[in-house]
Amino acid sequence: MRIARFSSGDDVGFGLVDTDADSGQDFVSRMSGHPLLGNIQLTGERAKLEDVRLLSPVLPSKVVCIGKNYAEHVEEMKDVTGEPTDEPVVFLKPSTAVTGPNDPVFYPKASSQVDYEGELAVVVGRMGREVPAERVKEMVFGFTVANDVTARDLQRTDKQWTRAKGFDSFCPIGPWIETGLTLEDAADLRVTTTVDGEVRQDARTSALIHPIPELISYISTFMTLLPGDVVLTGTPAGVGPVEPGQRVSVAVEKVGELNNPIVTRD
Repeated sequence: MRIARFSSGDDVGFGLVDTDADSGQDFVSRMSGHPLLGNIQLTGERAKLEDVRLLSPVLPSKVVCIGKNYAEHVEEMKDVTGEPTDEPVVFLKPSTAVTGPNDPVFYPKASSQVDYEGELAVVVGRMGREVPAERVKEMVFGFTVANDVTARDLQRTDKQWTRAKGFDSFCPIGPWIETGLTLEDAADLRVTTTVDGEVRQDARTSALIHPIPELISYISTFMTLLPGDVVLTGTPAGVGPVEPGQRVSVAVEKVGELNNPIVTRD
């Protein structure tokens, strides 16, 4: 299932996204309740997807990110992030960085180099602490697409990543949560990032240094994961700068495509 969070008029809710077999038109069917809390039902309301505004499909308490998880990306970023490490590199983005599909990513005045980083993201479905890798599948609600936007110049000068990764709008997520994939499916998906239609990143999740079960298990050894938390699994090689006026699209095979314009704040 593709579960979206959307607004229509003054109403915000969750819905199932499906494609009409005859017309090829995408529709969203409104749900009652919250999908992460269970006991959801369809209300009977249905609208064309183009007639509603898609929002970030979840509002996480925290966004847990993994750095240096593709070997070629480690090599291209060696001057910024250093040598490879045996254990996963973990950092956080604040919940205030989260934004949705088609929402603007604001280019901050404090930076002169803002980079895209397309990624597969995992949405946590239940609380977990010290979860063994073989039980991680019980923790996963579904998968979505994310862009770990980074002020690269600030990452270099600050020597740590909080400010560079944490600006408002620096974590687009969407367009929905795909719940129909297994961890085995997610272990080999194509991830592509384009800027104004030009391919900049193109890799498969089979190249992850630390696979998803290992990542989530590792994170849970020192941080309790909560329903709705989002784990970004790392970005492949090909990261680079964007400028105001450009548009970034991140696509993950079998999950969806996330589009965001880069703008200056008035």
